[in-house]
Amino acid sequence: MLLLLTVMFGALVGFSLGLTGGGGAIFAVPLLVYGLGVDAREAVGVSLLTVGATALVGFGQRARAGLVEFPTGLLFAVAGMIGAPVGALLADRIPDAVLLGAFALLMLVIAARMWLKAADSTAALPILTREATLEADAGPTCRRDPAGKLHLTSRCAMLLGATGLGAGVLSGMFGVGGGFIIVPALVVFSGMGIQRAIGTSLLVITLISASGSASHLLAGKDLTLSTAGLFTVGSLAGLFAGTGLAQRLAGPTLQQVFAVAIVVVAVFVLLRTLWQ
Repeated sequence: MLLLLTVMFGALVGFSLGLTGGGGAIFAVPLLVYGLGVDAREAVGVSLLTVGATALVGFGQRARAGLVEFPTGLLFAVAGMIGAPVGALLADRIPDAVLLGAFALLMLVIAARMWLKAADSTAALPILTREATLEADAGPTCRRDPAGKLHLTSRCAMLLGATGLGAGVLSGMFGVGGGFIIVPALVVFSGMGIQRAIGTSLLVITLISASGSASHLLAGKDLTLSTAGLFTVGSLAGLFAGTGLAQRLAGPTLQQVFAVAIVVVAVFVLLRTLWQ
């Protein structure tokens, strides 16, 4: 029964990742801790492995469709891979109750951002639809030429690197991929189209999660490979189901429903943490 439950919970994480293109990993730690009884710190390691593997598959789908901007993504990823071990070290110095409480507050911030983002016209775009993403729109710091090529000035590189570093720290601390930061940053700061931003984000999440997982293992922290394997298998199955459904349902209503679900989980985590 526990094995089946592990696969089912993993499928929920993958399904939400498939629906939103990022942000679904926020459910992994609460499901592992409260649904499967995994220690909070081990749950972070399992989450990193699962999110990284699932994002890798999603990245492959979008790379084949030409929806990944590699130079920008690699800049984000290098900064994030530096930040992930830092986040893991910080998590070691925080009591479990405080770590889970901070995680719940992070979930509420993400939910608020998703709810507000639902009013944006880009929220109505389906996640896997090919589009002309080479846009001439310019962000406030990074600019593109008419062909859509990013002019990577020192100021632009510093801004993107700082955002990637922040995503990496959060990844190492909480076992999340950071897609909820990376996607809007790519759109707003680099003038990237939403579809290309989602594909590029999955490249970044894959590499950051790999860095965080390596830090977790090198530090000698507990990680039950059977749990991680089953959770990942379920997550991959859920990913394909989520991306398929996203083509029909993606839009403002979908984002708002997802935001409400995050709030419900966050409140549950806060209540359980305070009760304990």
